[in-house]
Amino acid sequence: MKIKRWLLASLFLCIFLFSLTPPPLGAQSGQVRLTVFYPSVGTIRNLQALRENGFINLPGLKVTGVYHVREATNYDDARKYAADNGLDWFTFKVFTAEIGPDNIFKSNGLTAELSEIFKQSDGIIFFGGPDIPPAVWGDRTSLLTEITDPYRHYFELSAIFHLLGGWQDPNFRAFMEDNPDLPILGICLGAQSLNVGTGGTLIQDIWSEVYGKNYVEDIIALGPDRWHNNPYIKLHPDLRLSGYSFHWIKLLPDGFFVNRLGFSDRDRPRILSSHHQALKKLGRGFKVIATSPDGKIAEAIHHTRYPNVVGLQFHPEHYRLWDQNLQVKFAPEDKPTSYWQILSTNPPSVDFHRKIWQWLTEAMKQNRVKMESKAR
Repeated sequence: MKIKRWLLASLFLCIFLFSLTPPPLGAQSGQVRLTVFYPSVGTIRNLQALRENGFINLPGLKVTGVYHVREATNYDDARKYAADNGLDWFTFKVFTAEIGPDNIFKSNGLTAELSEIFKQSDGIIFFGGPDIPPAVWGDRTSLLTEITDPYRHYFELSAIFHLLGGWQDPNFRAFMEDNPDLPILGICLGAQSLNVGTGGTLIQDIWSEVYGKNYVEDIIALGPDRWHNNPYIKLHPDLRLSGYSFHWIKLLPDGFFVNRLGFSDRDRPRILSSHHQALKKLGRGFKVIATSPDGKIAEAIHHTRYPNVVGLQFHPEHYRLWDQNLQVKFAPEDKPTSYWQILSTNPPSVDFHRKIWQWLTEAMKQNRVKMESKAR
């Protein structure tokens, strides 16, 4: 009888201790959490493809798409897409506090909610998009700059300033001081926003300002390694040519890709590019880690204080990169090919893309472990 009582007591003790133990990663309270800005249909499709092709390997991933109510994008389409495709791992959060050019780079009505998003995130991505209004970095507006969604920029730039701080107010305490290892990735516009949000500036038009070219035919003559988007679409809109272009990038020997991801500065990965603006003066804390082949355009930046903050001027996320059946042309005389064919026949391009997403994935997993350890 005493033995039975002892066994019963031991059983209750085990159940009690188990109830105090935090659940493992992947369980409901331990899921890795990603926050993305600009949660459009395209953004969701890109994340779907990255997961389906094994580039983001996080079975329990939960993604929150955040945006400001005054953005130009109709996010009802994205909500419908997520619902129609049963994407229960993707949810939305809308911000409504007033934001404008006068209160971007200071504490404002967004601050408290942005702080909560930061605390609830294991990783953050800023995606591509339209031109930033030059007035926010104190410049006049070029005739070649197209401002189509100012409130998206006000929202995202303010979020970046809150996260990283910037030259605009060196005494502002950045959220990242509470978690310096949190991974943040900026893609194309996202990289430009990381730069402007921390006090940097932009080149408003690469071809006219950097290369002194004002005619499409002269730009074509520069060759694909200096295009940054496809100039042929201006001459042949009827041919449905790809608006993107491919060129290789130069990895700097003391940069993130060499020191962290294990590539050589002699490697020449091909990347998918579509932009006409580029980084000029660097934002606070950033250094260049990759350039265009001629060294004139910054293709990637890395934060010197926060080791997992990276901006990429190119597109490693596009779902069409992994579509082996896609057939596109870049010039009228080209034979149709796929983005995948270009990557796979130009090593180490596929491995380069894969390691970017492996870094982000592992950094997010490590953040979740750290946060759960702190909570115990």
